[in-house]
Amino acid sequence: MDLLQLREKEIFETLKVLKNAEFVIIGGYSVNTYTLPRFSVDCDIVVKGKDQLKEIELLLLKRSYLKVKTFNTNLPYHGEFFRYEKMLEGNLRASIDIMLDEVLDRQSKATFSASWVIENSDIRNLRGKTITENIKSRIINVDALLVMKISSCRNTDIRDVFMLMPQAQDLSWIRQEVNKRYDFQEKYEKIKQKITSSTFRDNLQGVYGLIDKKTFEKHKKAILALENK
Repeated sequence: MDLLQLREKEIFETLKVLKNAEFVIIGGYSVNTYTLPRFSVDCDIVVKGKDQLKEIELLLLKRSYLKVKTFNTNLPYHGEFFRYEKMLEGNLRASIDIMLDEVLDRQSKATFSASWVIENSDIRNLRGKTITENIKSRIINVDALLVMKISSCRNTDIRDVFMLMPQAQDLSWIRQEVNKRYDFQEKYEKIKQKITSSTFRDNLQGVYGLIDKKTFEKHKKAILALENK
């Protein structure tokens, strides 16, 4: 088993241990539920209340995870944010990142309450990139995930938005929810500029693998449809 498989297998085994705890998966692992799977270094989860956090922390400590400091300004989140890491082989680590009560994006300053995340989530099938195993877990819904990704609008978020958009259910709701926290049009123009650039498809394939022209155009059309909703 190579190192990427080893880390992903550890994350999946940990999620099995946490199956009775109350949390919602967001971030890269949630993206894999709706589109071609991509690598994700950390597993990001949201909990509501310190009792749920404590329950999960105890289970993680039993699996040899350690709580680490999160003062690094390069982290995507701030607020009450906790990271737990487990050493695997060499310098390889598996990480579980926990947002308590809300998700507060460091770059956009957009805020998503834990209640909002929970309300817009469901039990879904989670699949990996390097392993064939699938598990059931509570995962943020695709429309809410798109709202979070559009609001953040980093390069990695734009790639995810591009891959997720054909699965969107309610484009008007997505626009409305983004506008509650940020200027949707400003975010949309940034995404539109990026996906129509000459280098975007190559960058996308570097993350998701080979994407044929027909599929690429289908996803681009789905994003352009968002402009008029």
